[in-house]
Amino acid sequence: MRIARFSVREGSPAAGSVSFGVIEGDAAQPDSLVVHALAGHPFGTPQPTGETHRLRDVRLLAPMLPSKVVAVGRNYAAHAAELGNEVPAVPLTFFKPSTAVIGPTESIAYPPFSSDVQYEAELAVVIGRMCREVPLERVPEVVFGYTCANDVTARDVQQREGQWARAKGFDTSCPLGPWIETDLDPADLAVTCTVNGELRQAGRTSQMIRSVAELIAHVSEAMTLLPGDVILTGTPAGVGPLNIGDEVAVSVEGIGTLSNKVIKRG
Repeated sequence: MRIARFSVREGSPAAGSVSFGVIEGDAAQPDSLVVHALAGHPFGTPQPTGETHRLRDVRLLAPMLPSKVVAVGRNYAAHAAELGNEVPAVPLTFFKPSTAVIGPTESIAYPPFSSDVQYEAELAVVIGRMCREVPLERVPEVVFGYTCANDVTARDVQQREGQWARAKGFDTSCPLGPWIETDLDPADLAVTCTVNGELRQAGRTSQMIRSVAELIAHVSEAMTLLPGDVILTGTPAGVGPLNIGDEVAVSVEGIGTLSNKVIKRG
C-alpha cells in the first residue's frame, strides 16, 4: 500500500486541505494514479473518507511530519572509504530536526554558511507505533513502511565543525517522499541518485553494514520511537556536490522517486 500526504490544489471545493491518502494505479503510468483520502492518521486500520482525486490534481507533501529523524552515518563501507573514514564499531547516529523535512518538489535552500552542499540518497524507515528496546525479531511489528530520503549535507561545515548538527540539520536538508510504501522487503533494493538526469549514485541496501532491523533495535535501546518517526539508513558511495539550479532525484526500488530543486536561500 502506498500512503501519501497531500494538499488539494486550487479549483477544488477542498482546495488547501491536507490529508493522508492511499495511492492506487500503475506508477509507470502517472496519469492513472488516484489518491483516496483517509480520515485522520493512517496508523492502524486506514479509514477512507470516500473522497478521491487524480494524483496530478493534488500536491504531494512530505509523507510524514516526524517528531525526530534519526540518521545513521557510514553504514555503507564504500561510502565511508570515499570520505577517508573507517567503518564505525557501532552504528554512528545523529539527528535531523523536524524543521529540516520537506516533501517532493519542494526546494532545497542552499545555506549561506556553506560552499559545498552534497546529496546523499537513502532508504528511510517510518515507524508505525510507539516502541522502545525493540528486539531484532520484533522489528517488523514497529515498521509502518519505507520512503526515499536525501540526507543533504553541508560537507565543508561537517568537516570544519567536527559535529554534524548544522551540517546536516539546516532547514530543507531532509527531503522525504514521494510516499510511504508499506509492503516492502528492504533487504536488497536499488538506491540511486541523479543530478540533472545524470546518474551519480547506484547502490543496493544489501550493501549496508547493518540491516534495517539492527538499526531500529540499536536506536530504540536509547530512545522511545513514536509513530511517524523516521530512521535514515545510510548512503551508498558516490556522494557529491549540488549547485544552485540543480535538480536532484533519489529513487529507491519498489518505492518511487523523490525530486527536489536546489535554490539560493532567500
